[in-house]
Amino acid sequence: MPGSRFSGHPRPLLRRAEWIPLDGPWAFALDPDARYLQPVDVAWDRSIRVPFAPETAASGVGFTGFFKACWYRRSVPVPALPEGSRLMIRFGAVDHEATVWANGRLVAGHEGGYTPFACDVTRQARSGELDLIVRAYDDPHDLAKPRGKQDWQLEPHSIWYPRTTGIWQPVWAEVVPATAIETVRWSSSLDRWEVGLDVVLDGEPRDDLRLRVVLRAGTRTLADDTYTVTGHEVLRRVALSDPGIEDYRNELLWSPASPTLIQAHLQLLDRDGGPVDEVWSYTAVRSVAVQGDRFVLNNRPLPLRLVLDQGYWPETGLTPPDDAALRRDVELTKAMGFNGVRKHQKIEDPRYLYWADALGLLVWEEMPSAYRFSPAAVDRLTREWAAVMERDRSHPCVIAWVPFNESWGVPDLPDSPTQRHYVQALYHLTKTLDPTRPVVGNDGWESVATDVIGIHDYDDRLAEIVRRYGADETVARLFRKERPGGRMLVLGNPHAPPDHPVVLTEFGGIAYSPADRSWGYSRAATAGEFADRYTKLLAVVRSLPVLAGFCYTQFADTYQEANGLLTGDRTPKFPIEEIARATRGPSNAQEFEAEQAWRDGLMRRQRSPHRDG
Repeated sequence: MPGSRFSGHPRPLLRRAEWIPLDGPWAFALDPDARYLQPVDVAWDRSIRVPFAPETAASGVGFTGFFKACWYRRSVPVPALPEGSRLMIRFGAVDHEATVWANGRLVAGHEGGYTPFACDVTRQARSGELDLIVRAYDDPHDLAKPRGKQDWQLEPHSIWYPRTTGIWQPVWAEVVPATAIETVRWSSSLDRWEVGLDVVLDGEPRDDLRLRVVLRAGTRTLADDTYTVTGHEVLRRVALSDPGIEDYRNELLWSPASPTLIQAHLQLLDRDGGPVDEVWSYTAVRSVAVQGDRFVLNNRPLPLRLVLDQGYWPETGLTPPDDAALRRDVELTKAMGFNGVRKHQKIEDPRYLYWADALGLLVWEEMPSAYRFSPAAVDRLTREWAAVMERDRSHPCVIAWVPFNESWGVPDLPDSPTQRHYVQALYHLTKTLDPTRPVVGNDGWESVATDVIGIHDYDDRLAEIVRRYGADETVARLFRKERPGGRMLVLGNPHAPPDHPVVLTEFGGIAYSPADRSWGYSRAATAGEFADRYTKLLAVVRSLPVLAGFCYTQFADTYQEANGLLTGDRTPKFPIEEIARATRGPSNAQEFEAEQAWRDGLMRRQRSPHRDG
């Protein structure tokens, strides 16, 4: 397998050896009123550093005012194209609507600010030069599109942050054959001890193709199979050798304590065995489910220790400064004693999910919300959510889908059957598209369809938290009478079904910052007070038998919101070892040491470029 050419690949689940990064300087123009309709109209008066949004300092633009559109332009080097091959330009994400021209020809249009798309520029590249132009349209006042935490006011306020417009994830070029592997979907079954594989081809149809699949765990070959391609798809189940010994199985299972990945090499072959296309991918063997009132990983109950993560950086916004920053965030999350993260109102860069896969971090994936309920909002969010699931369903780290946060975008759930039907419909659509993971229809309160009861409760009175959640007999009262945040927890049924785990999915939010204008749900005056309050709060929450887990707010300070365990630049607010002890509790010391030893070994092994996905 190629080495350094894979380092930092923006599509870690489908990697080709030959790809050309297109990040860096591009010509740029703001179009505040969206008056430019064609590239010839544009006055190119500045430059921008892609993939950073123009609102960020890292972009070199740093314009934070309102504008509806912006334009990008650069000359793309055209590599040698073997006979019959194609040149694809791929975009990780462009917020919100993208239109792409190549050498003056319209080649692509895409709507959805969090999902990838590609355009075929082969015909335009035959001239030997490629003039690539992108228009991004994103009305800052449009509340009927998925926008997450992007503020509708001019300046960030409360829990809302600066806007993100245009290109904010990597852009790259890729040479692919006339018939190529376009999609690789993975699944696994513990009961049958097998890996599921769904490969979709793109391009010219052929009836003489076979697909070779080689699966390896470390140096051990698990499978080396060849399948006939029927049409444009190969759907197979790869049986693994199973001696039925649990210790052997544990070596191959993926978990936060031991995130074993199965490396995959896929070759598309012609009838003579000649290579047509080849890609590298990976998968894992693991299962997630809910059983009774517990969350279950690999058929064993796993208490969830999650932290809410907004996924912003001070100088780069939603875009990470580099790949190392994503890896560092995953490492810091684990170092603070958490086994998972709730990515809040953001669809994260696939490289973050790669590092979560490789280093062992659970991810709750949550769709950024629209702020209005309307036919347009329903259409946009539904289509983009399906695309998000298509992109990320093969990542073993993703253990839950969350289409809605609280009642954002569905503000009248108690009184509107239509809005309740929408949440129910998206819950069932999500279960249809992926039956292998729990789904939280709307997390936090007013739940109408869910596998997990998520509760948002920022009460900082320890005695009140114990009273509300501290005994088994309080569960019925909790769902019948208690209203954390002033909201009913469950609509339609005042009692939580006994087979639903209860997770405190937002709590804490203690702000500590020397800044006068910082915001939080409560405040600590000193670092010592912050450490003391966090330690006592986590001790109480860990002790509550009704809870299957928790998610503390939050990972890092984000702009004016200063309730992170880390500052915006990822500096711990008190020693990280103390944070970890408070998060895990004394009973998990042995688990901590085992995970730490494993992680240290992994760090050493991954210094090899061949192990970087």
